[in-house]
Amino acid sequence: LSTALAQVTSLKVTVLSTMVADYDYIGEWGFAAIIESDGNKILFDTGFRPNTVLENADSLNIDLSGIEHVFLSHNHMDHAGGLRQLRLKLMTKNKNAMKYVHVGKGIFADRFSNGENRNTFKKYRRELEEIGIEFIIHEKPKEIFPHIWTSGIVPRVHNEKNWSGYREMQINGETVEDNIPEDQSLAIITTKGLVLVSGCGHAGIVNTLEHVSNIDRKNSKVLAAIGGFHLFNKTNKDISWTAKHMRKHGISYFLGAHCTGIDAVYQIRKNNRMKRENCAVSAVGSYYELGKGMFPGLISN
Repeated sequence: LSTALAQVTSLKVTVLSTMVADYDYIGEWGFAAIIESDGNKILFDTGFRPNTVLENADSLNIDLSGIEHVFLSHNHMDHAGGLRQLRLKLMTKNKNAMKYVHVGKGIFADRFSNGENRNTFKKYRRELEEIGIEFIIHEKPKEIFPHIWTSGIVPRVHNEKNWSGYREMQINGETVEDNIPEDQSLAIITTKGLVLVSGCGHAGIVNTLEHVSNIDRKNSKVLAAIGGFHLFNKTNKDISWTAKHMRKHGISYFLGAHCTGIDAVYQIRKNNRMKRENCAVSAVGSYYELGKGMFPGLISN
């Protein structure tokens, strides 16, 4: 990868779907965030229910109609469930709204549980393509917008096992556990370090950190990690190990949403001697802004 990459000078990541919400917004088991960087915008995941992201964006006075690129972290519908409605609603204002959808290789693979294909997103593929959506499949790290990179497929160096493990899939003729192989994250190269945005982190936050830190070898520090990291069911020992590796990467801001887990965020804050201002549970409307810091939301702790 390039060793002389340019860097963004302005960046804001705002959470539009997660569980914690006050009376102005809708909370759900899902994730979505809008990424605004040097004039470019991309929607990261689309929430679970059809209208959650639309309604929360409206409450936040955020106009989504100009966004043409969507990044899906993986196939689960708590991240992809809002895509169809977003496209149908916003294409009436902009024919290319939510049209280009970036996905990881393997997202359309069959997933079985009790003999039934559980990859709901695959079932919707034709329907989504019929309303004009174009899928862009990634396997390796690639620059989607200036200085905004997909991680591509993340190597599973450490056995973090950040998935539920109740589905199976066929790979090279073998039946194996579904470990969500297509899981991908975004890394934004800024003047102060990398900003990582994750949907569930099924590849493991440490595996992902190690992988994206190679995108810009001149500046491998990870300034901030935002989103879901699937730590809610981890042991204290696992979370302590995770926190240690986060320190190694120099993370100054951690905004844990969705499946990260409230207690896991608190443990990371304690283990890494952080404060609420830079390590907190994400709420709908919470955001991170380069150069200004993290704003967890009034009801988030």
